Amino acid sequence: MIPFDRIAIIGVGLLGGSLALACRERGLARHIVGYGRDRNNLETAVRRNVIDAYAGDLNSAVKDADLIVLCTPVGSFETLTRMMISSVKPGAIVTDVGSVKSSVTRDLQPLIPGAVHFVPGHPIAGSDKSGISAADKDLFAGAKCVLTPSAPSSGKTDQTALERVAALWKGVGMQVIYMDPEEHDYIFGAVSHLPHVVAYALVNSVAGLASEKHGPVVGFCGNGFKDVTRIAASDPAMWRDICLANKGPLLEFIDRFQEALGEIRTSIETGEGGRLERSFSMANKHRSRICEGTNDYRD
Repeated sequence: MIPFDRIAIIGVGLLGGSLALACRERGLARHIVGYGRDRNNLETAVRRNVIDAYAGDLNSAVKDADLIVLCTPVGSFETLTRMMISSVKPGAIVTDVGSVKSSVTRDLQPLIPGAVHFVPGHPIAGSDKSGISAADKDLFAGAKCVLTPSAPSSGKTDQTALERVAALWKGVGMQVIYMDPEEHDYIFGAVSHLPHVVAYALVNSVAGLASEKHGPVVGFCGNGFKDVTRIAASDPAMWRDICLANKGPLLEFIDRFQEALGEIRTSIETGEGGRLERSFSMANKHRSRICEGTNDYRD
């Protein structure tokens, strides 16, 4: 039996397009319909067999869907849910791919009637590329997906719906992990959201610099700069929404980063080479431990 007869992908970009391709490749849906603001993008998705069809309006996209996947920036989730929820059929499941879970759950859960099931999710897969042209049927293979079911006090997540969404992500090759929404946001504020902020800030800090003789310094960028700032090529609108939605943890980690950077600055200013080397050595060891067995390209 095919897990879902009809899936609606809201936002057919990198993640939405990759999910559609993965589901088609693995026979996880009989029919996949897409919805988005850019008609040319949707037509491209149909032409490339990413989706079967697209809908001209949101309500038409979701009205017969068994599973609705929100793949737009997290700041749009509440508006989209308000717009579509009256057309979602009883028994349907709404899920998402957002990188923030506490605020998404808080904002969406009250909008979803009891006959419709909400399962918050976050597939930890990404790229510095964006758009339908970057969609990849194997994007999720071997990566982790975090599901954050609601506690009974806030409207318990339906167990069958949770199992069906978990089966979908497992079906595209992911390892499913369950977390509390607040724990999720704390963890990913540190290991995902902060690195993106740092990458954006680093690029902006040197973008306008120029050498008197040789012009813009960015013309001399080597692999080190490119490696550290690769994720600054990620979708700005998506990361704007993530940063604002996870403000509390992210501000804490920005402060911690500024403190660590300040210590390095002090060591350089005072010429304390031993202290500086110890700081670098500690970071070297921590990175080996933190990143062991992970794929640095799954953002």
